[in-house]
Amino acid sequence: MINVLEYLEQTMERIPDRDKVAFTGVAGETLSFNELYGHSRACGSYLLSKGITKQPVVVFMQKSPAMIAAFFGCVYSGNYYIPIDAEIPAFRIKLILETVNPSMIICDEVTEGLLKQGKQGDRSCAILKQGDRSCAILVFDDIIKHPCDESALAAVRCKAIDTDPLYVVFTSGSTGIPKGVVATHRSVIDYIDNLSQVLGVTEETVFGNQSPLYLDACLKEVYTTLKFGCSAFLIPPSLFMFPVKLIEYINDNSINTICWVASALSLVAGLGTFKSAVPESLHTIAFGSEVFPIRHYNLWRELLPDAKFIHLYGPTEATGMSCFYEAEKTYGENESIPIGHPFPNTEIILLDNNGCEAKNGEPGEICIRGTCLSPGYFGDKEKTAKAFVQNPLSAFPDLIYKTGDLGRRGADGELYYISRRDHQIKHMGHRIELAEIEYVANSCDSVGLACAVFDDINSKIILYYVAAERQGDGSSVKSYLKSNLPRYMMPQSVIELDEMPQTPGGKIDRVYLLDRYREGKKK
Repeated sequence: MINVLEYLEQTMERIPDRDKVAFTGVAGETLSFNELYGHSRACGSYLLSKGITKQPVVVFMQKSPAMIAAFFGCVYSGNYYIPIDAEIPAFRIKLILETVNPSMIICDEVTEGLLKQGKQGDRSCAILKQGDRSCAILVFDDIIKHPCDESALAAVRCKAIDTDPLYVVFTSGSTGIPKGVVATHRSVIDYIDNLSQVLGVTEETVFGNQSPLYLDACLKEVYTTLKFGCSAFLIPPSLFMFPVKLIEYINDNSINTICWVASALSLVAGLGTFKSAVPESLHTIAFGSEVFPIRHYNLWRELLPDAKFIHLYGPTEATGMSCFYEAEKTYGENESIPIGHPFPNTEIILLDNNGCEAKNGEPGEICIRGTCLSPGYFGDKEKTAKAFVQNPLSAFPDLIYKTGDLGRRGADGELYYISRRDHQIKHMGHRIELAEIEYVANSCDSVGLACAVFDDINSKIILYYVAAERQGDGSSVKSYLKSNLPRYMMPQSVIELDEMPQTPGGKIDRVYLLDRYREGKKK
């Protein structure tokens, strides 16, 4: 296979019912395989009619099945797509547009207004004022009316190779400045073929998508749905604030497979949701991107003893997930769930500070090699050269990606995640992993979910937490921490929140929590 479009085209030939719903949107709107095929080819034909090919095309739409069709319209025309949506702050969108400098942006009616006029009360000004740049703004519902040009689409496909770029997704990185990570057809095909085997995807799979479509995390649901002819629901983001309604949505739509960030699963388990609602239709639960507190994992495991639980690990720079581990038991509070072993055609290397391979049991930076690697960061050769480096263990040209994550190999031969390098702090003369503080806090029965941050300006550790259902007062949490943490690891401030702030991707928003603390200190 050379091009990801072959997933859709082979499915169209295989499934008897081309009108089967592929994607259901947050407002209940649907898109069948037949509609997806027709809309994306019409969109691609329009772009080719304007001479747009082998270029970045921004898709700025609300989270919807139509946005997915726009992605593939870009691909059919030989372009690569850059997904953004209205959840992203206006200043960040401007930075992305300045980096990409696209000649075309595909919008829906709502996002077209945001680009041109802005939104009163939500954004102070338009994201893109007319006259600022020579960029055409296209409305998706208009361009899919264009007739399909079979010969033009075929000519593009004849020239396609598997190392062509497929998309660019922008991540914030440690500095908060957007970095555009490029993925190719080859890397995505390699990922999806391996992931679908791990998840056990079939035509009967029904996904419940949690992640935004402008992040690579959505690859799990989008491309596997095309490959197998199954279906996916784009879950309304608001439901993640109401766990009981979220579980009811899963059951009402017979969703059987979810691939969520760990904090989304923790919020459901940690707030006593299972006393009121049980996700009866689920049989496969994949989790990753953050450490899943053992107490919350065990609640899920005990609730659904026959379900498959899969721990996934991997960075955007390696096209999604690179490692997997099927967890088949409950764990003790002092145990960790391994991230396991790499997908086929991927190798994980642990390097110590001297660039040598770390010994078993010793920490090392997780480095990845294989087809899964991104070609680098869009328009930034300097950052690319720092992150994608020569493998020091190889005598011939061989790139690896340095993740910035610390891991170790256990006595069982499995790979374990330790923490981010930038979550390791120096405090009171000690090296401290913030993840260890969170681990202890999340073990407390009074805590629903916890997050530790470090204010290096004032040299203070701050623990934020959301209370579990049965909570006495904040003193019980502090007492638990004092009993289970060394004195030098004890947070100077323990702050209860009504809800844990999240990034658009569903992870805990650590930058916001640190800024919140520092702003409070100024008052």
